[in-house]
Amino acid sequence: MNAPQQFPFACRSAGPAPLRRPGSIRRTTSIDSDWPDGFGEPWIMTGRARDLLTSDTGEAVELAGGEFRIRTSPAREILEIAVAPDHARAQDMVGVRAGGASRTGLAETLGELRGTPLFQVLDDFAGASLVAGWIWSRWVPDWHARMRAARAQSPAGNKGRMVGICTGFTEGASSLADDGTVDHGDQSATEVGPLVNPDDPLGWHELPEQAGRPLARRARRIDVWRAEGVLKVDAGFQDSGPNPQGTRTAIHEYRVYAEVDEASGTLLALQALPLILPFRECPGASMKASRMVGQNVGEFRQAVLDTLAGTVGCTHLNDVLRALADVPALARSLPD
Repeated sequence: MNAPQQFPFACRSAGPAPLRRPGSIRRTTSIDSDWPDGFGEPWIMTGRARDLLTSDTGEAVELAGGEFRIRTSPAREILEIAVAPDHARAQDMVGVRAGGASRTGLAETLGELRGTPLFQVLDDFAGASLVAGWIWSRWVPDWHARMRAARAQSPAGNKGRMVGICTGFTEGASSLADDGTVDHGDQSATEVGPLVNPDDPLGWHELPEQAGRPLARRARRIDVWRAEGVLKVDAGFQDSGPNPQGTRTAIHEYRVYAEVDEASGTLLALQALPLILPFRECPGASMKASRMVGQNVGEFRQAVLDTLAGTVGCTHLNDVLRALADVPALARSLPD
């Protein structure tokens, strides 16, 4: 069996968000996870999102926002949900499990919200709930052993087998134990600083302070502006949380640059930078992301899943790229 390609560990953050450009629009989203009853119990996920226009003269104008509060089960099923702005069908999402089911349910239930910050942050529930529990590994010494034991006792599911899920979990990867579960012994994580740029405090929506206990945050930023006859895109993404030492640790971080033809919506160019990733095989997904060039970004929520499926893609990079589906909607708010 040929072992998958390995790379040096990706363990360097891009730091705080760049300064906003005049004549640009910025979408920021965050999903914070909190376990008031402890690990292994239902937990609370709070999503926040905002679209901010920066005028040609540098003035900041909030265009739209959205929030949710979801109480989810350890199996990532929605037990309770509240959204703002309120929506008459939001309660139809109760009982839906994160993943393909939640994305399908969201499209069927709240599909008319596509393009809005609320839809984007709700779409991110699937990926955020998948990763959030990782932060406990910073706080509980035997967390990985407890996770393996829980999976072994589970009457359903794949018992934690991850073979073939993504580039990082290709068969034969250093990230996998002999039984196909994740081998956390060689997993990397990186200390990171604040996302908010001290020279641009309005560059992010309000991010509540996290400290003193296991808390997780998935944060996303998308900047869109016009230059050189095309739409320019600068997107950042990070999964992180506080650690017992009083700083923050990240397990995922990507930076993506793109150019889009505004008239047709075609992706003209793409560069995906793997900044922080847990395993040596993970950066390989960035090399394959260019397969999306030539496709219509407005269709990326599904097209990315079709084009970068399984070991061709990375679950979290795919989410970064899927979020680019809202670039045409964001661009419509740019000044002429």
